[in-house]
Amino acid sequence: MDNLQSLYALLGPAGVALIFVALYAIYIATWLIVYLNRVWKNFRRDFLDLESGKDRCLKDLDLKTANPLIRIVHDIVATHGSHSDDIRAEVAYLFHRNFERVSNRLCWLKLISVISPLLGLLGTVFGMVEVFKSLSFTTVPSTEILASGIWQALITTVMGLCIAIPVLMVYYALMLKFRGFHIEAVEHSYRALEVMTRIRSKRIHQPDNRDLEAAV
Repeated sequence: MDNLQSLYALLGPAGVALIFVALYAIYIATWLIVYLNRVWKNFRRDFLDLESGKDRCLKDLDLKTANPLIRIVHDIVATHGSHSDDIRAEVAYLFHRNFERVSNRLCWLKLISVISPLLGLLGTVFGMVEVFKSLSFTTVPSTEILASGIWQALITTVMGLCIAIPVLMVYYALMLKFRGFHIEAVEHSYRALEVMTRIRSKRIHQPDNRDLEAAV
């Protein structure tokens, strides 16, 4: 208990807030890394090759449990032409809808990287206020006391920067990976539409053998 009180006296409310912000950033970053890697791994594993009947995978898709990237391609193949002729606009809408949780958590990471230095600066300002307040009650100010107070006040600024820099790096790394998902969704949507068009044209120009027997 004494250790917690001494830690709170050293860091102040801004320092404690920075600790919770850092823990939340670690949780969000871990969740995003695990989720995006799992989505990509499952997408590469489950999505059948276009040249070997990808329509069978799309047709038998369980939309409730399917990979988000596969759901996007499925919706493009199922609804393209009835809503818009612009596949990129359709993918952008479906991407936002299927990855809303990822977008929200990325926004939180960006917010944490912005507010962490501000919280650290706020803690330093509070610390400096306390230092000069204590000096006002002393007749002979001591340089040792002043240096000690400034050192303690600057701790929260260091904490804020130590949180903001890695969080910002993780944010941009995850954002690049997330944009790669968007590119993959567009490319696979185009390819899936080409395969579906080719398969449908074959079915039109090559009637079923049973129909030929009935015609004879």
